[in-house]
Amino acid sequence: MSQGSNFVDYVKICCRSGRGGAGSAHLHRDKKTAKGGPDGGDGGRGGHIILKGNAQLWTLLHLKFRKHIIAKNGEPGGLSLRTGKDGDDEVLEVPLGTVAKDAETGEILFEITHDGETKILTPGGRGGLGNWHFKSSVRQTPRFAQPGEAGQERWMILELKILADVGLVGFPNAGKSTLLSVVSAAKPEIADYPFTTLVPNLGIVSYRDNRSFIMADIPGIIEGASKGKGLGYRFLRHIERNSVLLFTIPADTGRTISEEYKILLNELTEYNPELIDKPRILAITKSDLLDEELQNEMKESLPENVPSIFISSVAQKNITQLKDLIWSAIQQEP
Repeated sequence: MSQGSNFVDYVKICCRSGRGGAGSAHLHRDKKTAKGGPDGGDGGRGGHIILKGNAQLWTLLHLKFRKHIIAKNGEPGGLSLRTGKDGDDEVLEVPLGTVAKDAETGEILFEITHDGETKILTPGGRGGLGNWHFKSSVRQTPRFAQPGEAGQERWMILELKILADVGLVGFPNAGKSTLLSVVSAAKPEIADYPFTTLVPNLGIVSYRDNRSFIMADIPGIIEGASKGKGLGYRFLRHIERNSVLLFTIPADTGRTISEEYKILLNELTEYNPELIDKPRILAITKSDLLDEELQNEMKESLPENVPSIFISSVAQKNITQLKDLIWSAIQQEP
């Protein structure tokens, strides 16, 4: 997964689909026929602008500098009922989890979630009908045909919501990046100050019997993130796509574990109440700092109705048990 500025999860592009080709108003003429009937072909349709899912892509970086996407026009119809060639489509490959929106209205048009899935973002104009369509018993030689339909020009927004099996939720410095680096091959940037993670990091976590799941380290939430404070709002949308939420709270937090958990839960609820329906697991990180007595004392005041586990990424404490908890939560997910 690319780091830093290479992670782009939002682009605004101007899409111009192709115009349809004009129908032909040709009348049949050859050596033997001086006054033949209409034989003008239909115009070809204008090129569509299409989004196509690609499971190998993780970012919208390749579209960041392509502000204008223009599809080709359809060609006009010809004589002898020949249909004009369709305009070439413009196919944009996008990562799975890409949402297409109309930039002016904010309306969500569709979402790409499968590899190879294609959806039309901006349809091309239809080709015009040739004059043979307009022949009737009353009008045997129509000398007119339809013009092609104009293409569309619209500003579109593409937004990426990361598709992962488990999303790490926690304040900055909760040990999320360290956990991801320990359980997967991902190499997130780690340092001892808040907001080290400025982009979501993805890691593939190996599990028993050659199974695996995808874990996403989403940048730390801060109180007020749901109201757009700091970087929060931009990153909360990535949590929408995760099937299981793993709350990470450090053992050395200044508040109680329950208080911190409630604040995180509150931020998610305010942003999108549906997030509360997702399976949750609570991991108390940095628990190598605790002795057994202190750990037992803390267990008494943990939030109810959520499976919890004390872990330490550095000391590899309970990491396998954590994977077991996550795997069973993923399997139970509807």
